[in-house]
Amino acid sequence: MSAASLSVIDPVELTRDLIRIPSVTPADEGAMDVLERTLTRLGFTCRRMVFQGPSGQGNDAPIENLYARLGTGSPNLCFAGHTDVVPTGDLLAWSSGPFEGDIRDGVLFGRGAVDMKGGIAAWVAAVSRLLMAGEVRGSLSFLITGDEEGPALHGTKRVVETLLEEGEVIDACIVGEPSSAAQLGDMIKVGRRGSLNTWITVFGKQGHVAYPHRAANPAPVMARLLARLDARVLDDGYEQFQPSNLEITTIDVGNTATNIIPAQATGRLNIRFNPNHTGASLTAWLDGEAAVLEAETGLRIELTHMCSGEAFLTQGGPFVTAVQDAVEAVAGRRPEASTTGGTSDARFIRALCPVLELGPVGQTMHQVNECVPVQELRDLTRVYEEVIQRVQAVLSA
Repeated sequence: MSAASLSVIDPVELTRDLIRIPSVTPADEGAMDVLERTLTRLGFTCRRMVFQGPSGQGNDAPIENLYARLGTGSPNLCFAGHTDVVPTGDLLAWSSGPFEGDIRDGVLFGRGAVDMKGGIAAWVAAVSRLLMAGEVRGSLSFLITGDEEGPALHGTKRVVETLLEEGEVIDACIVGEPSSAAQLGDMIKVGRRGSLNTWITVFGKQGHVAYPHRAANPAPVMARLLARLDARVLDDGYEQFQPSNLEITTIDVGNTATNIIPAQATGRLNIRFNPNHTGASLTAWLDGEAAVLEAETGLRIELTHMCSGEAFLTQGGPFVTAVQDAVEAVAGRRPEASTTGGTSDARFIRALCPVLELGPVGQTMHQVNECVPVQELRDLTRVYEEVIQRVQAVLSA
């Protein structure tokens, strides 16, 4: 495609176009259509990848994903992101409609402004500028999902599995999550802790509180088990990672009466873990603790686990340095390489290639009145332009 047939994309207007689509996870509502049309105009070959879970499993909604590529040569630099957003919360608490894309006093408001429709739009705009200038080498690609804010079972995870099976080569990836802490470019994420959810059920025997010898109360057993787990110091940290932590997120017996010993007690916990552990090692520890208490009390204890991602770290090297150099050249500050925060789809992409996260300031993500300064979107576009050029040069060396 000739430069004369291209047009420069405005990151602010593209962000507004995406915000105006209420793509609350897992609904797409046409967000992928907007992005596909834009990328097609820039010469990308777009491939829609729709995945659906088993019917009746609670995760069976069809999920829209997009993989788009421009060029066939190496290196292939990918940008990853998501068009789905979290629910709005109290609509009356918003100063304007969360899906209107209003700009007031130089600030763009709307759900997804920073997490992460703004980042997607800025990368698209950066690509359009480089294409106009004829300064793109190798290939560029986009991996966009509609299932990041939800269970994340049929989004990036499935796309990565498919690309691996097909032998698609991606040399490095930037995820546009809002990684900046206080100022644009002050932080990039080079790793994330893993996340393990565990559901616990202790089975007892219901009975009258006045006749405890005729019942078996599961509540004290649940309390003992959770106390043992909570008392464990998992570790003191790992290079570039904070210590792992276990958090009890719910305890319930579902008892509406005052004179009944409940039949069962349930609980749930989450562990955010650094590379000292794996999902498998933590699962084995939890199962072992439950087995000990089961033997001591005679009550059956069942645990169900779901590890949504292992801990990972993209080691420092030419790729990370090139991104830091690019940010410093444009924004005037060198980003800290951090592993803080929750999980992201980078945990899946790491199976394909080195990956890190670089995006806008995330202070309002998931909040009422989520917003991004218009100038920040334009500055982020300039940062992304420099990142693309420097990373492609490093990958081509």
